[in-house]
Amino acid sequence: MEDLPVEVIGNILSHLGTARNVVVASATCRKWREACRKHLHTLSFNSDDWPHDFTTRQLEILITQTIFQTVGLQCLSVHMDSVHEFSAAPVIAWLMYTRETLRSLSYNVRTTPNVNILEICGRQKLEMLDLDQNAITGVEPSYQRFTCLKSLSLRHVSISALDLSLLLAACPKIESLTLDTLEIVMSDSQSTMELSSQTLKNIYAKSIGVDKIVLEADNLESLHLNALNLDLFELIGKGTLKQLKIDDVSVTHLDIGENTDLLEVVDVSNFTIVWPKFYHMISRSSKLRRLRLWGVVFDDEDEIVDSETIAVSFPQLRHLSLSYELRDGLLNHGLQGSSPLENVSILELGWTVISEHFGHWVFGMIERCPNLKKLVIHGILSEAKTREECQTLASFTSFIVHLMRKYVHVDVQFEYE
Repeated sequence: MEDLPVEVIGNILSHLGTARNVVVASATCRKWREACRKHLHTLSFNSDDWPHDFTTRQLEILITQTIFQTVGLQCLSVHMDSVHEFSAAPVIAWLMYTRETLRSLSYNVRTTPNVNILEICGRQKLEMLDLDQNAITGVEPSYQRFTCLKSLSLRHVSISALDLSLLLAACPKIESLTLDTLEIVMSDSQSTMELSSQTLKNIYAKSIGVDKIVLEADNLESLHLNALNLDLFELIGKGTLKQLKIDDVSVTHLDIGENTDLLEVVDVSNFTIVWPKFYHMISRSSKLRRLRLWGVVFDDEDEIVDSETIAVSFPQLRHLSLSYELRDGLLNHGLQGSSPLENVSILELGWTVISEHFGHWVFGMIERCPNLKKLVIHGILSEAKTREECQTLASFTSFIVHLMRKYVHVDVQFEYE
């Protein structure tokens, strides 16, 4: 270690993970103290890393001393639990001292009064900004501009729809946007959030209190909607979307555009689906490699996903996952046709309530997959079972044993809840 250049030691200390370890390591010798002062580029403070009897004032002093002993800090992470509420002055001092060199800031600190992060860190070189438990008001795009920012995450943040739109406009190079549990400040009950970005590639939206979301993003590649209750979600783009994930979403009108030729992954779970309409939306996705329809409920009781439609529309499909209620009389319709799922190598099938139809469905789907390598059966087992349920499960177990003997080349796995 004595032969290592001080710059290398600084780089090693930057990978320790927590600031507490850095503080301890810096006490090792004079050379290591110099490495911390001049060549440390990453510091991470978390209230869980320090003794629980540390007071808020002690943490403020410790963080201030540690940060002010560095030069050229590039990555700063400060996450404090709800017990600690800091004064605004030391927090502003940390940010003012480091803002010219910071590339990444992850910030979750409750302060009195609220600290305007955008005003302090705007017009600097930030590339990643992660804000948690913060309030954003009065965004000025011309002044609070983030010309280098590529990733923005807002969690448990209070912000108006207009300010969010202006903030996105102030980030001309943004590629990734995370909006998680936002408190959207609205003046009317029929709230609409309009977002626009020419560079955005990935967006994750969860638990946002609006009725309508209109997103204009010509280069969007990944869209993930989670735990939303919407009247409308509309994507206006140029057909660059590659991944679509929808989980626990209620939406009256969903529009991702007509051009879905580049879609490779469609993952839909816990969602009420109008299959003809949804299929029409993704039917042009001839490059689709993974399709997951899990725990979906069909709006029309007579609807079902038929394997013939999947085989014809998605010839490059490799991973297929299906789980929905098998109604009487619809099983044969779902298995009709003769087109094989030629490239499917992984097949996942699941039930919420097991029925006598499930085994026949599994057998029919396997027969459609000539190159299948892996079969995963997902099931939910209730603690209290009737005699009929036990008999159905026993019959299915015997059926699977027979199936495994016939398809010895297929790796069969079970995942029960």
